[in-house]
Amino acid sequence: MQLIIITGLSGSGKSVALKALEDSAYYTADNLPAKLLPEMVDFLQGAGYTRGAVSIDARSGDTLNLLPRQINDLKARGVDVRVLFLDSKTDTLLKRFSETRRRHPLSNGDLTVVECIARERGMLADIGGLSHHIDTSDLNPSALRAWIKDLVELDHSGITLLFQSFGFKHGIPLDADLVFDVRCLPNPFYDPQLRPLTGKDQAVIDFLEDDADVRKMLADIRGFVERWLPCYVADNRSYVTVAIGCTGGEHRSVYFVEALVRHFSQSQRTLVRHRELA
Repeated sequence: MQLIIITGLSGSGKSVALKALEDSAYYTADNLPAKLLPEMVDFLQGAGYTRGAVSIDARSGDTLNLLPRQINDLKARGVDVRVLFLDSKTDTLLKRFSETRRRHPLSNGDLTVVECIARERGMLADIGGLSHHIDTSDLNPSALRAWIKDLVELDHSGITLLFQSFGFKHGIPLDADLVFDVRCLPNPFYDPQLRPLTGKDQAVIDFLEDDADVRKMLADIRGFVERWLPCYVADNRSYVTVAIGCTGGEHRSVYFVEALVRHFSQSQRTLVRHRELA
């Protein structure tokens, strides 16, 4: 069977992700205590379910320490376990708690929300190393639902290259493994006719491909990823996220991501994210 474990920071969108899986015919359970995970899998298998998804987070307290061993045990039993870690910038989490007027789950009257978030990050640190990270800081719920569905529908027998464009003025994605900065290249934004377009539009593509430095940078990034990808494969990684950033995240970075995907999709499983366009 396939089991998706949703974990991460409170306020990062775990409920949205779990609901997306429920809509995709997964049997779901929210806020499952970590110590009950093996019993949950036994129940699902005994009832004939082939796809399950659970949300496990800091509310499990000290039993979170059991989770890494439980995941290894389940994999040894032949269960296809995938762990998705949802994260957001602290400022974003503060804003979300303020807007919804929710208490942080770790709030006890003595800690501020910022202190609760910091404590929660520490509690989840060990799990984060086992997970595929998703930065939801700049995602609306519909975009997050789409990304979750794309991830879980992939064949996980090998590595997946996830290419993401972003704008540096909105912050570097928390989930990036490799980050490349293309802000030194000519910017279509300063051409009034190109400004309302994106890196997917032919006029912007022609503008960028006409520049020798753009072509060199693209070849260098492509060569770097090709050169080091075998090391990530040897490390048993399921995903490698390559983030390409420009100033606004709409022209140069989008063009680079689309060009890289065209190249690597011929030999690797790929996913595309355009953060600022989402």
